[in-house]
Amino acid sequence: MADNKKRLLILGGGFAGIKTALELSRNPSLKVSLLSNQEDFRYYPTLYRAATGGKLAASAIPIKQIIGSRDIEFTKDSAKSLDRVNKLVVGESGQHYPYDQLVIALGVTTNYFGIKGLKDYAYGIKSVEEATRLRDHLHKTLLDSGKPDLNYVIVGGGPTGVELAGALPGYLNHIMKRHGIKKHSLHIDLVESAPSLMSRMPKSYSKAIAKRLRKLGVKLYLGQAVNAETADELELGGHSIKSHTVVWTAGVTNHPFFAANEFKLSEHGKVLVDDYLQAEDNIYVIGDNADTLYSGMAQTALYDAMFVSHNLQRLVRGKLPKVYKPKKPVYITPVGPRWAIVLWGRFLFKGWVGWLLRGAADFSGYNDYQPWWNSSKLLMAEARDEAYCPTCSKL
Repeated sequence: MADNKKRLLILGGGFAGIKTALELSRNPSLKVSLLSNQEDFRYYPTLYRAATGGKLAASAIPIKQIIGSRDIEFTKDSAKSLDRVNKLVVGESGQHYPYDQLVIALGVTTNYFGIKGLKDYAYGIKSVEEATRLRDHLHKTLLDSGKPDLNYVIVGGGPTGVELAGALPGYLNHIMKRHGIKKHSLHIDLVESAPSLMSRMPKSYSKAIAKRLRKLGVKLYLGQAVNAETADELELGGHSIKSHTVVWTAGVTNHPFFAANEFKLSEHGKVLVDDYLQAEDNIYVIGDNADTLYSGMAQTALYDAMFVSHNLQRLVRGKLPKVYKPKKPVYITPVGPRWAIVLWGRFLFKGWVGWLLRGAADFSGYNDYQPWWNSSKLLMAEARDEAYCPTCSKL
């Protein structure tokens, strides 16, 4: 009977949260509820494409579409507080959500590190809404002035910053042509406080990306920290860059839910978990929120979701849970048209081979949530441009 089912509550509609819900919805002993503050699942690896003319459908998939006919109760709400004694999560709406087992996968939020002006003037691409705002700004700048911005500045030499920097030159040239604007020289800058791009990766990986970006015309400012931003410029340590288009991709911080609800955090601000990804009895923290070796990667979020799902299945059957063993992800970074670099174990691939592997990885990513025919449509949508402004739509 339904009353005898264990209540599994999942917080977060990202990679880890939705995957956990899908896996455990098939267990008749569990009543699965999913709480998310958004109605769409954001496919983060393609948000840089959404900002540079790609189809939004490839980056935002309705959660209800993913759930389909599965026995998952989905509610749009934000988790605010945790009542551990009564096993309740209280939402921003005031609604109470009971649980027997709680899985938290809330993702991260943007961190401006207290740098003056960034929150007011910088663009971002952490969501479809942010990507859309940036894309619309790129068009408006060209239409209003008839020429590009003096400089387009991307701050952050991690995957997101590198991907956007690689895509931006081609996209700006494309829309200048679409708007009938005389071709101008483009000044695209990538600012990184570390001495190299993708600083956690091997030197060969970082150097290949830097070489590729320079070939695309991107100027690199390495080892330079941002001091402030005004309406007209970005201030670095020793100089400033004139720009009305600064994109901040440099920092994230753990979701404020954890500090607000007194979880034990590591020095990195992530939640301390045990060998079973439990932060406390009956409370699991996975994906970007957990202090694990490869936290922060989409592949890790999926891996964590599968691990916790299997362990919860074992517990339902009266078996002991297995111990968590981190799995090193495959690193893939696209940099401009038909070029990507891949680190797969000890093997390094780059160029069009890497681009093909990225396509395969995206198909696999979509297929974790959708049947293969829908995954194929999403992959094709990712490769296509979409006209957004009135001028481009007429051409």
